[in-house]
Amino acid sequence: MPWGQKSKHRTREKRHQSRGDSQSHRRVQAPVAMEQCPTSSSPVLEGNTQSLSATESTNTSQESWGAPSTTITSSGISGTRSDEGKNSQDEEHLCFSDVFPSTESSYTDILTMKVGLLEQFLLYRYKMKQPIMKEDMLKIIGQNYKNQYPEILKRASERIEVVFAVDLKEIDSTSHSYDFISKVKLPNNGRVRAGRGLPKTGLLMTVLGVIFGKGNCAAEEDIWEFLGMMRVFAGRKHFIYGEPKKLITKDLVRLKYLEYCQVPNSEPPRYEFLWGPKAQAEISKMKVLEFLAKVSDTVPSAFSSTYEEALRDEEARARAKPTVSGNYRGTSSSFSHPY
Repeated sequence: MPWGQKSKHRTREKRHQSRGDSQSHRRVQAPVAMEQCPTSSSPVLEGNTQSLSATESTNTSQESWGAPSTTITSSGISGTRSDEGKNSQDEEHLCFSDVFPSTESSYTDILTMKVGLLEQFLLYRYKMKQPIMKEDMLKIIGQNYKNQYPEILKRASERIEVVFAVDLKEIDSTSHSYDFISKVKLPNNGRVRAGRGLPKTGLLMTVLGVIFGKGNCAAEEDIWEFLGMMRVFAGRKHFIYGEPKKLITKDLVRLKYLEYCQVPNSEPPRYEFLWGPKAQAEISKMKVLEFLAKVSDTVPSAFSSTYEEALRDEEARARAKPTVSGNYRGTSSSFSHPY
């Protein structure tokens, strides 16, 4: 065989061997990455679509507050290849990358996947009013990652916190059982109405934040403009909030967390929102800023003049027991981030 043909033959053999090694490596890696993963029929994954939608809502709200989004969606951890139709040169490059993967990158991807699985599990248990047990959470993340359990749990609970405004707390140290506690004393632990479902606290905290940022009184169009950036629209059913206009203008008004008033002498009639008496009594302005800061991955002081007003509110609350009622219009201020 001429030398040129032999060289081409050896090149093809090495290429096939490289691809074979790559496939073998992926077969070894796959069981580790998918250890203890629930099947598609598992109740953990029944809320998958909702979990992804919640992630989108988090991303949108983060962007709207002027902060970079840090939430990783499922597309970032799927491990699938979308460029299989590219030329052979690209294919060889991908195979070479598979043979020598970045250990640190692979570890990070697996942890991200574990966080996502645990997040879905926690939301499902919360929605169905089922107990959240440590032993069940360890089964979700897998025995090989039990040492990373605190980190995975922290990241999953923080992702849920910035969407739903609830804190994961251990309620029984003997049985290691947990529950999500609403940041606001809404009925049914944040669900507003009795029964199963996801909490509405995050939406309330966001609306209160917009009202505060608009000088403690926000026009209805300003509220819906902001919520529109979170993909929450009046008249369109939302998977968490149901019909949001009813929730905001009726349910939260009935519970006295919001006030919804017609602007005097407006024609056609226009409406505005204020903090309700229960919101004034139970929720400090600093608490609202802290929630919004966490959503935006920043600190409360980043909200400039609103932060100063929140500090004054904290001092006033420290001096006297809050007994505020009725309409409340404080000093005019606005967030440093444009709407």
